Parts: sequence; C-alpha cells; structure tokens
Amino acid sequence: MTVVKVGEKFISSNSPTYMIAEIGINHNGDLSVAKKLIEESKSAGFDAVKFQKRTIEIVYSPDELAKERPNHYGKTNGDLKRGLEFDATSYGEIDRFCKSLDIHWFASPWDVPSVEFLERYDVTAHKVASACMTDRELLRALNATGKTIFMSTGMSSLSQIDQAVREIDNSRLVLMHTVSVYPAKPEQLNLSWIDTLKKRYPHIPIGYSGHEVGVSPSVIAVAKYGAVCVERHVTLDRSMWGSDQSASLEPDGMKRVVGYIRSIPVVSGSGEKRVLDEEVPISTKLRRVTDF
Repeated sequence: MTVVKVGEKFISSNSPTYMIAEIGINHNGDLSVAKKLIEESKSAGFDAVKFQKRTIEIVYSPDELAKERPNHYGKTNGDLKRGLEFDATSYGEIDRFCKSLDIHWFASPWDVPSVEFLERYDVTAHKVASACMTDRELLRALNATGKTIFMSTGMSSLSQIDQAVREIDNSRLVLMHTVSVYPAKPEQLNLSWIDTLKKRYPHIPIGYSGHEVGVSPSVIAVAKYGAVCVERHVTLDRSMWGSDQSASLEPDGMKRVVGYIRSIPVVSGSGEKRVLDEEVPISTKLRRVTDF
C-alpha cells in the first residue's frame, strides 16, 4: 500500500486512522454554526473538517433552480442552493479559523471553478463526492492540483471506479467505500466491500465514508476491515433543519467514534503473549497447582 501524505500526517496501514468530520452543508449557511462545528471536531479529535463547494449555475440547470421549493432562504430550489453556499469572505474566515485551531480543512468541489476557488486557500487536500466520481473533467482538474485526493465510491459500479482511479495519480489517492443513502440502514452498509477494494487496489489506501446512524459500523470498518481513513457527517443537533442532519453525529457521538477508533491499536496490542508484571501476584494468590 502506498503511504499518502496529507499535510504533516500520513495515511497507511501503519499510521493512525485519519479522521474527517464532514460538515458539508450542515452549517445551513451560518458561519457561526460552521465555526462551532469546527471547534467540536477539533475537540473530538478529528484530523480534518470538510465542506462542499458548488458553482450553483454550473451544477444546476435554470429549470432546476427555478423549481418551487419553500425553504429557509426563499421559495425556489435556487434560493435554497444559494443560501447554503459560503462566499469567499466566509471561506477566508474558515481558513483562518482552522489554521488557528491547527486542524486540516478541505472540501468536495462539484465543478472546475470550485476547484480553482478552493486552491486560493491552499487547502490540505480535495475530496471527490460520490456524485462527482464520473466527471472526468473535474477529476482531471483535481489531479492537476497535485494535492491528495479522497474519492468516495457510492452509487458507482466497479468499472466506473476503475475508470476514475485511472484519472488520478494513485500515489496521492485514497479511495473511500461509501453507501450514498442518508441515513444508510445497517443491511445496506456492506462493509466487506472494503476487503474487495483492498484486493483490487492493493497499492491504494482504502477508507470508509459512513452515512449510518451511530458509531459502531465506523469502528468495525477500522477494527475488522482495516479502513485507514474514516469520514463522518457531523452536526450540532440532528433535529436541525437540513437534509444531511439525520445521518450525522452530534458532539457526543463525534467524541465516541474518534475515541473508539483511536483505542483499536491500544487494545489490539502486539499479538505476543507475555505474563504481565501485574499478573504475577494474582497468580501467586490464585494458582493452587503449578506442575508446569
């Protein structure tokens, strides 16, 4: 497996699991909510926070934007999409805030101008959303940045994944097993697919981007299947307005998923059997027969 460098950190089977807090659009267009989520992510022990960036007029057609859709920001789908986007001033503040907290940040750009926008801030990496994995022009623009690329594989066939992998410098690529259902049911998660990806791409680190409720599948993805990176949506409160809130972890869940995953190498140990010093007095006290 290739060792992929992300900022000053590394992603490999011998490195600590790289943890990404997916803020996405759960900030609801409110910079103060975004900053609170960054703080909670840092406090929980995540390595990075991630946002989404779209050029609305490119990603959505005029007809789609004009559709009636009453929401927090107006009456149309366009009002909603524009209301969820941060401008350059807000991203400048996000950039400064993340640097002040020493936490990585990047985003999923949905179009080429958004890649160029994010590059202004020298983001740590880029993320390919599952919906964008078949966009060859976008993949090539991302590859040209020279940055580490995380790529989700939800809603994609194996042949589509193969084609996407060929568009990215594999020495800078991390593939993420993903099920694009929000929230995903346990029987939909198919965590064993991580093993399939590892066998098909033995030189590429394989991670897990989870949309389930709870923390145990993410822990299992690391403990049983060896995922080297985990991404989870995060929120301040799952009852908040927004389409991704129900598939997100609240602050307590954020702390638990990071804590459990960080404990895996600790409790796994070396695999060598030895008698602990602390066991000796207990053995003396409890063992009646010592024939061998």
